[in-house]
Amino acid sequence: MTVFSSSSEIQAVHGGYEENEGCQRQDFTQNNWNREEKKEENNDGWETVGRKPPRRPHKVEKDQWHGYKKPASEQQYSDEVEISSSLEPSDEELVDFSRACDKLWELDLNRLRPGKDYEIECGEGKKIITTQIKGCKEVVTSEEKQEQAAFIEEICRTAPIKYLHKYLSSKGIVSGSYQDFKRTMTSLWFDLYGRGGTSGSSSAFEHVFVGEIKQSGEQEVSGFHNWLQFYLEEAKGNVDYQGYIFPRRRGQIPDSETQLLTIQFEWNGVLKSVSSTLIGVSPEFEIALYTLCFFLGGEDNHIQLGPYPVNIKCYRHGDRIGSVFPVAEC
Repeated sequence: MTVFSSSSEIQAVHGGYEENEGCQRQDFTQNNWNREEKKEENNDGWETVGRKPPRRPHKVEKDQWHGYKKPASEQQYSDEVEISSSLEPSDEELVDFSRACDKLWELDLNRLRPGKDYEIECGEGKKIITTQIKGCKEVVTSEEKQEQAAFIEEICRTAPIKYLHKYLSSKGIVSGSYQDFKRTMTSLWFDLYGRGGTSGSSSAFEHVFVGEIKQSGEQEVSGFHNWLQFYLEEAKGNVDYQGYIFPRRRGQIPDSETQLLTIQFEWNGVLKSVSSTLIGVSPEFEIALYTLCFFLGGEDNHIQLGPYPVNIKCYRHGDRIGSVFPVAEC
């Protein structure tokens, strides 16, 4: 999948996606997490349709890339969205969290428009395989903590995250204090925990948005469900798109307007056998959606996002997010 974009919004919101540049990440072996990709493969069957599109180089504008690395006193954040009635959860949304998920789609004001802000070339499809994964310990530097804080501050100025706070605080799940809520979000997404028997080897953000690579035995990419990370890594030449994947029952071929894709690719020469990705959505939308599903949903969360029926798969690791990603419904 080649993504071409002229939108400056990519520059402003991708901040933390570059934090792992030059580092290979590792993953886990627990059976419940291994099922995340196997279920996508085995439940419905997949149609193989041939070749991938030729690679076309694309340029990523870098003028604002390093702004998030500045000290907190020098950060230039977006204007904060004003609290209005549209950010107050309705009674119907509070009763049915799937309605709240669809409301987040409506509130994603930074979502890019297919065919206008970006174009994609899907090519043709592939069949898939999968393997198990392990982890190793890592250290978070003070610079990385500063980048995390800048990212959380930026997304907490947006409508999806403000709505998420209103929703969760209405149910008593998080504090009514917005500063306390920011700390909760930082901990949920960036605190390190162990995978594969190794403590402090991963985080929810790293797995879902950045991707991880197993080091021992046969290498395999795990996680890596974010379209911006794909766009940036493909621009660097680190990603080799292998093709899209779709269940036989759907019979619908993705095109340049599609905003939910299941694809196969190689990252730094290592296979990602299957990865489902929402295209064009903002990071704040995905963070809000996945957080909502973690706190109020189950392993399967069948929802509607605009025109797309989606199952948000959410795997837990105790009180942490083990993995979370979208699966297109048939």
